[in-house]
Amino acid sequence: MPENTMHDLVIESRKKVTMTGIVDVESFDEETIVAESECGEIFIKGSLLKISRLSVESGDMIVEGNIDAVSYSEGKAKGGFFSKVFR
Repeated sequence: MPENTMHDLVIESRKKVTMTGIVDVESFDEETIVAESECGEIFIKGSLLKISRLSVESGDMIVEGNIDAVSYSEGKAKGGFFSKVFR
């Protein structure tokens, strides 16, 4: 992981996740959100999940709902949600 990588993740009471360094959103529904960060893919699992804030310019994202798990994967998927929208 490069030293200049900027990514933070804060979970508040298992109801809200605030993240920085988000590059893309691969997929999302009420049970799973997959986002690409500067540190790899992030998987958020739970129920009633919704992306309440997403700024492509700053890389900030806020997810609200019932958070059950957050995990990382080193691999980066090719072509996420925004790359498909802005073709």
